[in-house]
Amino acid sequence: MINLLPLQEKKELEKREKLKLTLILGIIFIIFLVYLFLILLSIKIYISSELGTQRIIYDIEEKKFNTSEVQEFQQRIIKANQNLAELDSFYHGQIDLTDILEKISALLPPGVSLKNLTWQKETSQVSLSGFAPLRENLFELRNNLEKDFEEVYFPPSNWLKPKDIDFRATFKIRSTK
Repeated sequence: MINLLPLQEKKELEKREKLKLTLILGIIFIIFLVYLFLILLSIKIYISSELGTQRIIYDIEEKKFNTSEVQEFQQRIIKANQNLAELDSFYHGQIDLTDILEKISALLPPGVSLKNLTWQKETSQVSLSGFAPLRENLFELRNNLEKDFEEVYFPPSNWLKPKDIDFRATFKIRSTK
């Protein structure tokens, strides 16, 4: 098709076409922005309503948590923890008598036997009596006890006989604290 319009009108038609195209693209762009705004607005409303719901649920759960029953249970747990801490402190301060007896029996030289052993908890003092076939065995026992215990004492009467000795001794347990 041949356009026989004058040049001025052709330019004006072109301008109108460009204006229409610009208007159409502008309207489409504006419609796009409106839709985008509406979508974002609906997302914001949805998130706000979810947030409100979660706040309500949180408040309800917090009220349940703050009931007297739960607080009483928390107090019982705190009291039980205190009791356990006191028990732990008590047991850490105790001397394990089994270890002491094992140590004493390991220190006894061959032939030496014990007849009696007493322990005073308050002073951590041990008194023992027994039999040693020779004075050398008794010296060895005294030296062994002095290595592991404090204030080892053998009365002078123990050293009078050279053999078949009924002896007595006292010593203190070293504190492990």
